Amino acid sequence: MKIACWSVGKSHESYIKEGVKLFTDRLQHYFKTEWTLLPVPKSTGMLSEMDLRRKEAEMIMDWLEKDDYLVLLDEKGKSLSSEGLATFLQKRANESTKRIVFLIGGAYGVDEVVKKRANFCWSLSTLVFPHQLVRLILAEQLYRAATIVRNEKYHHS
Repeated sequence: MKIACWSVGKSHESYIKEGVKLFTDRLQHYFKTEWTLLPVPKSTGMLSEMDLRRKEAEMIMDWLEKDDYLVLLDEKGKSLSSEGLATFLQKRANESTKRIVFLIGGAYGVDEVVKKRANFCWSLSTLVFPHQLVRLILAEQLYRAATIVRNEKYHHS
């Protein structure tokens, strides 16, 4: 199974870039993993929030493949413990999911068309985090989940 992490927005700050790379490199030992930063549509200052979400949705839907398992990160999604995420990943692998896409939407969230396409909606926390920090948390939690699946000692419960 391949893991694709997508984030709408600008490139990482250097401290975020280092952390995301560290955990992504570690995660590569378990799942082929790639990060894609989806560019914010041009002339965003001229668009309403709704129009911006629509333009981002068009791009996201164009990038998705038919068989992708889409996990939308959303503050209103379902909470998972680290062990729960490990179980979730193992279940996707057992189902022979080819690619699981973890999507961090734009500054104003995502359009309804993306929410309807999502196979699962996941909340990291009831707190709201900056998008760049969410990238780092996602990378670390995916790595942690992979070590839990393999019963390795990174995670201490």
